[in-house]
Formats: sequence, structure tokens, C-alpha cells
Amino acid sequence: MDVTVRLKPDTTSETKVSSGAMTHVSLEAESSRPTGAWYRDVTPTQWKAFFGAYMGWVLDGFDFTILTFLLVDIQRSFTVDKALAGALGTITLIFRVAGGIGAGTAADRWGRKGPLMFSILWYSIFSFLGGFSTSYGMLFVLRALFGIGMGGVWAAGMPLTLEHWPAHLRGTASGLMQSGYSMGFLLSSLVFEFGYPLVSHSGTDLGWRVMLWIGILPAFLVLFIMKGVSESPVWLDRQRHLREHKQRDSLSLVRLFHPDLIWTTVHTSILMGAFLFMYHSITYWYPTLLTQMHRPTLPFLAALNIGGITGAVAFGRLSEGALGRRGAATIATLIGILAVPLYVFTQNGTLLWMGALAMGFFGAGNFGIVPGYLTERFPTVARAVGAGFAYHVGAGLGSFTPTLVGMLQDRGFALPTAMAACIAGSGALVILLLWLGPETRGRTFHAHDERV
Repeated sequence: MDVTVRLKPDTTSETKVSSGAMTHVSLEAESSRPTGAWYRDVTPTQWKAFFGAYMGWVLDGFDFTILTFLLVDIQRSFTVDKALAGALGTITLIFRVAGGIGAGTAADRWGRKGPLMFSILWYSIFSFLGGFSTSYGMLFVLRALFGIGMGGVWAAGMPLTLEHWPAHLRGTASGLMQSGYSMGFLLSSLVFEFGYPLVSHSGTDLGWRVMLWIGILPAFLVLFIMKGVSESPVWLDRQRHLREHKQRDSLSLVRLFHPDLIWTTVHTSILMGAFLFMYHSITYWYPTLLTQMHRPTLPFLAALNIGGITGAVAFGRLSEGALGRRGAATIATLIGILAVPLYVFTQNGTLLWMGALAMGFFGAGNFGIVPGYLTERFPTVARAVGAGFAYHVGAGLGSFTPTLVGMLQDRGFALPTAMAACIAGSGALVILLLWLGPETRGRTFHAHDERV
């Protein structure tokens, strides 16, 4: 027997509790879906939840990617090779795992808002402190600690937004949310282009330090989230259900390894490893490649990240149709692989710019389906920790990418060749793994059933 449950209009869409092992879209919800502009279906409460998590992710992306512009300066300041410069990115991504699991577990137990605010404060503080580093080792440790907050923002912020939004717009919300990282990268490109020359002086290392010091600014976002963002209605509904039945959730992290969820946990983690390996192959060394080509970084990074922003939104939206999450991401990834020659090998400025735009739209835009896909793979009892665990264990698996590309260069490979091999190999793996898992489009969120 199926029971349709309607929640308040400004919280989330209709949900359906099913006696089967898989949730399904309510036919009533589908037939009553509004036909106007999609953004009219989103209430002010839902937009505020989106904005709080989105800005946390944008500024998170800024604080991480600003480092990619500073690698040459850091190598010069501390006299380290390219592999060690790449390791600063690797250690951050490894420690994202701890942040994602910790914040996700906390978000399932105590709510989504608190861990999100804590994570934003955490990464802001450690980005700021990194600017005071007196040695490579000190900077290495501080960037590792920065990674904990970076992981926590995604794990707590994504379910906060997606549990607020209507089910039929979850793909759109997913694409919009994930585009925030590209927006952060674009922001760091602009700050480096116009702000860095103002503080960089020959013979000093003040420039890269100031770029890290401004990473404290996201801390002010916490004030908005504290006052303006409501807690997840799905999480609150679950807490009411538990109180009414005098029950208590078990530790959500443990729940990921129960027999009915272990395959989901393993599959999504490996899939995210492939996604993130591809993304870091595209982005981490790209500013360095442009410098080697004697090209101005801003036009090409703007093309890459504008492509990433629009691509994530487009493929998130496309994933709500017949292609579903898997089909939309497969098309984006395949075309991204085909764009590699234009992205890294051409010497023609116009073609190089077109390659950056195409790689952003397709190669990075495939990520538009990820937040929705991951949150749909896990039940409410373990949604934050499940999505956070998979995404950030994937980040750990993909964390070797910056170091690998640096090592390949140290062993004689040209940077374009190293990047191309890593993009193509990881992209092929993304497509394979997507089709080893289920399609999730149309799944609804509910508070009571703990099964997927």
C-alpha cells in the first residue's frame, strides 16, 4: 500500500512512502506539476536555503582554486619541485574525506544548518592562516586542515538545499548548486587578474600571502545562514517521526555499511573518484599550462568556468527529462573527452579559447547531475553522511591527480600530454561506472522509510 504525504507548500514537494524497497514518483505529483516557469515553483524559503549553501560552495571553490594561480610563487618561496607544489592540492583533497564524513554524520544527527556554518568558519580560518606560513611544511599542514572544512560544506549544504526544493526541480537545483564551484573558480581568476598585481612586488612573497588572507571573507556568510536559512523540512519531519514512535537513529555512518546500502556506498564512492579525477585533471594545472603557453590566464579561465557554470545548469536540467541522470552525464563526459585536443594541444588562440569553453561546458558540466544523483541514492537516515562519504571518499581517490600530473612532468612528459591522458582515462571510467549503477531520476525524499 502506498501513502502520499503532502508537506507544507514552502518546504518540499509531495513525497510518497512505499512498502517496496525503492521510492517512486507519485503519479498525483506528476500530473499536478505546474507548467509555468520553473523558478515560480520555488518559494522564498527554498531560495534562501539554496543561496546559503550555494554561496558557501562558491567561496569554498574560491579559497581552494586561488592556490592554483600561486603554485609558481610558492615553489619559489619554499624551493620545492612541481610534485610538492601539486601535493598541496592532494593533501587538501585527502582531508576533505574527514570533513565530508564528519559533517555528514553530524548533519544526519543534529540537522544540516549547524555543520554547514561550522564548516564555512573552519575553511575560512585555515585559508587565512595559510598566508602566514613560514615553511612549506607549515603551509602543507594548514591546507590539509583547510580541506576538512571544504568537505563539510558539501556534505551538509547539498542535502539542506535539495531537501527543501520540489522533487521535480531537484535536477535543476543540483546543476545550479554544483555550478557554484565553477563560479568560485571564476571569482578566483578575476581576483588574481586584477587584485594580485596590486599586492605583488618583485623580490617579496606578499602577493600569494594576501591571496590566502582574503580567504577569511566567507566567514561572514555564516551570519546570513544563521538568521535567514531554515532547517531541512525532511530532516525535521524525521525527527518528529522518531519522537512520536519513541525511536532514535543509529549512527548514520554505520548505516552506510548495512547489507542493503553497502553496494550503494562502494559504487558511489568509486564513481565520485572518477568524476573528481577528471575534474582535477582539467583544472588544477590549467593556469600553469596557460602560463607556459605565454597566454593571459583570464580569458581562457573565464571561458572554462563560464562553460562549467552553464554546463552544470544545462545538464542538471537535462537530467530531469528522458535521458535521466546517467544519460545526461554520459553525453557531457563523452563530448568533454572529444574536446581534449582543442583544450590542451592547439596553439591557435581562438581554438584554444573555444576548447576551454567546450571543456567547461561538457567536461566540467557533467558534474551538474552529481548533487541530485548522490542525494537520491541514499535514504533520509543516512543522506548527508552517504552523499558526503561518497563525494569525499571519491575526492580522496581522486586526490592524487594534481601530484600525478606533476610527477609525469618531472619524468619528462609535456604538461598537455599528461593532462590529456588523465582527462581521457578518467572520463571513460566515469561513463562505465555510471551505467553500472541505477537511474535515480524521479525518486522522492521522505522521512520514515530507511530503505533506498
